[in-house]
Amino acid sequence: MLVEHILRAKGAAVVTARPDDSLLQVARVLAAEKIGAVLILDGPDRIVGVLSERDIVRCLARDGAAAMELPVSAAMTRDVVFCAPEDNVDQVMDVMTERRFRHLPVRRNGKLIGLISIGDVVKSRMAEQQAEADALKAYIASG
Repeated sequence: MLVEHILRAKGAAVVTARPDDSLLQVARVLAAEKIGAVLILDGPDRIVGVLSERDIVRCLARDGAAAMELPVSAAMTRDVVFCAPEDNVDQVMDVMTERRFRHLPVRRNGKLIGLISIGDVVKSRMAEQQAEADALKAYIASG
């Protein structure tokens, strides 16, 4: 299965924020949207970071409640790793596991086209395995 299949199923909507937004503003967006991360853009299609729930928790542990007034740029992950729609889900899962990422932006020709989570990847793998099991059962039953 490919990343583009995941995007077709879940959609390509991506929630974004700006580097100068406060952590509190973005935490409220995460809660309202029921998501675990946002992409940080400094202009159209110029991704400068990712801010996840983990990043916010680390900042809170370091700076206490005052952290919530800090700009996103103080807590975001700046080393953004991307995947492509034609990437294999197994390869993406390996990258996410090895690098300990729960979210990966998807780019085609330098343009952002979506964001996938480890939950999306696991869900797609489970569906793929179920389809294989069902096909084997049908094959055995027909024989």
